[in-house]
Amino acid sequence: MSLTLIGQKKGMAQVFDNDGKMIVCTVILVEPNPIVQIKRPEPDGYSAIQVGGVVLSKSRANKMTKPLKGHFAKANVPGQWRLKESRVEKADEYQVGQSIDLSIFSEISYVDVQGVSKGKGFQGVIKLHGFAGGPAAHGSGFHRHAGSTGQRTTPGRCPPNGPRASRMGGDVQTVQNLRVVAIKGNLLLVEGAVPGARGSVLYVTQAMKKQKKQQKKNK
Repeated sequence: MSLTLIGQKKGMAQVFDNDGKMIVCTVILVEPNPIVQIKRPEPDGYSAIQVGGVVLSKSRANKMTKPLKGHFAKANVPGQWRLKESRVEKADEYQVGQSIDLSIFSEISYVDVQGVSKGKGFQGVIKLHGFAGGPAAHGSGFHRHAGSTGQRTTPGRCPPNGPRASRMGGDVQTVQNLRVVAIKGNLLLVEGAVPGARGSVLYVTQAMKKQKKQQKKNK
């Protein structure tokens, strides 16, 4: 069971390894995540901890609902933008108000990062699904259309769930097995790109597939 931390995408950067090879990285700001709630098997049915991430500004904190204000006040924690729950084996090892930082990833080489992709608005089938389109000649009346989506008399209809023009982006996506390049204070540098715009919220956890593979080797 791995803990998930909440951070913000700060942008991309270039670093160089010991061999002089350039590595394109994403910079993620992961400030210490306070524990807001602890769930135990007896009252809740399972063991888990709930952490908060990205402290709210004063104006946003004033707009919180009363239940949320009470939730944070009970834990003596300032208002957080996001909450995330992680299953743990022993909840008694943690305390409400305790902060968890990037040190839990100090011996981890790969992580999974989840975020919401950039919204692209309503797009056609060429940009959205990679259709080839029609001829580019002046006489052609078919350039960037989807083409025929129906059939003949049988079944005589357009099958559902086919590729159509629709909204693009704004989806929850997870990029797996990103290599941890460096950890500098509250900054986590991972190789490659992650979903989301600059300043968006990201969820970082230990790479699940790598973890399972290592567990099989240890057995």
